[in-house]
Amino acid sequence: MEQVLTVSRVHKEFSTGDGQRIVALEDVSMGVEENEFVCIVGPSGCGKSTLLRMAAGLEPLEQGTLQYRTDPIARPRREIGMVFQEYSLLPWRSVRENVALGLEFAGMGKQKRDAEALRYLELVNLRTFANAMPYELSGGMRQRVAIARALANRPDLLLMDDPFGALDAHTRILLQKELLRIRERHRTTIVFVTHSVDEAVYLADTIVVMTARPGTIATTLKVGLPHPRDRADPRFARLTADILAMLDSAGT
Repeated sequence: MEQVLTVSRVHKEFSTGDGQRIVALEDVSMGVEENEFVCIVGPSGCGKSTLLRMAAGLEPLEQGTLQYRTDPIARPRREIGMVFQEYSLLPWRSVRENVALGLEFAGMGKQKRDAEALRYLELVNLRTFANAMPYELSGGMRQRVAIARALANRPDLLLMDDPFGALDAHTRILLQKELLRIRERHRTTIVFVTHSVDEAVYLADTIVVMTARPGTIATTLKVGLPHPRDRADPRFARLTADILAMLDSAGT
């Protein structure tokens, strides 16, 4: 199967205010196949979000290569969508107008982009809130709008940076189920950063475990459990415990 995202020998450093160099990522290599759901787990500061931003074309590449299919990634592109941890909705635009934002930038006419926005709001069960303003929605609803906005651009690859991390436990579980339902319908390739091992085991086909900074890949493993997954399944608990042990040994 063709790789949608290829990361090869990527190295990234940052400068601090006092001139020190901080190595965020060191010799990171991984591949994401078509229709695969990959979760990246690791400690705070290990470079997970930086890697995702580089894959989205939002951070410059210093060393190594990043490819979308066969093309180098040097800038944001329509085929790659991104959902951030913050909802990043425009507060002066309605829900429908927020979802249609990318379509507007692409030059689609108002009638057509409004219809597309409604279609994707239906997908996330928010069509009745199309004319609401972001401040009128709960956190979970705002994140659904952000997901609908990303999907409305019909990305081939969807990057998600800990999108449920700020939500309460119940809402987080509901949105995990919602995301799997949407993914089953659209067969979108997804790379999902999370601090929650439980979330990774619930969602992913493949889990990438990173070390503490400088971020490297400690191991990559296939989950191998059928969907829908049951958190009470002993195999689920065993895999979660194994990954937590890997994180401990990787220096978290």
